[in-house]
Amino acid sequence: MSTVELAEERAPAATRIGLHLALLQLVFTLLWTTYVIYLPKLAAQAGIAPSDVVLILMLDQAIFTLSDTAMGIAADRIGRVAARFGLFVGLLAAVSCAAFVALPFVAASAGPAVFIGLIAIWALTSSVLRAPPLTLLGRHAARPAIPFLAALVMLGYGVAGAVSPYLGVILRDYDPRLPFVISSAVLLLTALGLARIPQDAGPAAQAPANPKPEPKPLRGLPLLFIGAMVILALGYQLHFSINSSAFYLRFAKPEDLPWLMPVFWIGFNLVLFPASVVVKHRGGLMVMGIAGLLGALAIVSAELAGALTVLIVAQFIAGAAWGCMMMSAISAALAIGTTGAEGKVTGLVFSALALATFARIAAVAGGLQKLPDYAPLVQWAPVACWLVAGAGLLAMAAAGLQGRRASPP
Repeated sequence: MSTVELAEERAPAATRIGLHLALLQLVFTLLWTTYVIYLPKLAAQAGIAPSDVVLILMLDQAIFTLSDTAMGIAADRIGRVAARFGLFVGLLAAVSCAAFVALPFVAASAGPAVFIGLIAIWALTSSVLRAPPLTLLGRHAARPAIPFLAALVMLGYGVAGAVSPYLGVILRDYDPRLPFVISSAVLLLTALGLARIPQDAGPAAQAPANPKPEPKPLRGLPLLFIGAMVILALGYQLHFSINSSAFYLRFAKPEDLPWLMPVFWIGFNLVLFPASVVVKHRGGLMVMGIAGLLGALAIVSAELAGALTVLIVAQFIAGAAWGCMMMSAISAALAIGTTGAEGKVTGLVFSALALATFARIAAVAGGLQKLPDYAPLVQWAPVACWLVAGAGLLAMAAAGLQGRRASPP
């Protein structure tokens, strides 16, 4: 690595962006956890039947599926002017937080329509805090630094996943108004600070980090990449959110789950930075593909585990594999969208995650995992998802390498 590249990787502005995005992911994910914890109680106060709460969660994910990509496209267009990007993020973040804070205060006095309307506004506007901020990595960071910064961002997501079970235990008996106000205030302050980054980065940071011409991505690669991301995300949702607790309950008691479920996220967090080094040299698609295959083997081990120790190790490896996939997906999305479509491609990644979450909630609502004819499908589908998508991503990575070799220097 040249001295110039090394300096670019360690640039304070780029590191500041990564740290700010990590904090944003942490706060936003914990806010979502707070929402899920209190939603049944708030919905009951608004006169909504408990059986309809799952429909509200599905509505959230349906909105995210559409709005994440739309916000990413808007970020591509607006983000060319730094001042507009700051206004775009700050204004929508303020609307999002205001709608979120209002939920526990109006639930008892407002009707179901007002309550659901506030949730819809919150879900729609909060998409501005998902894909758009990540476009800053593509615009203000040197290309070699992006995998490390993506790992930093995903660390916030992983830490939130690890502490979420404990948050549920702590908050379930508290009045929701204070947690909603505190989490929204912290999120808004973080978002407003993020809105200043394009101006603070300075002209040097806003210049293209890699002026050398890059070979154009293969035609259709973005769609294939997003298709693989949907399959990987579905595998994660089925494995972690549906199957993992049943795995642990073979050897442990229900009260032990808050202490066992974070094993997955410990693996997720610990692998991020070592894997970012591999992504830097081999590319995001290849690392995603290898992680998919290794993760599938880990799930098989979890399925067949005959002891709690073996299951814990398998879950740790599965979490590490998902961490590789997520960090590599962000790096790959920014690379694929490097011609000015960073927001669009990154938005599609978040839309894929939301679509998979929607499918998982729908499966649980339909009791699919409890039906004898479909139980084996739910049990082994995560293995199939990660195997198929992993193999496909490796094929795409190989095709991409061939394309680069065929391209003129």
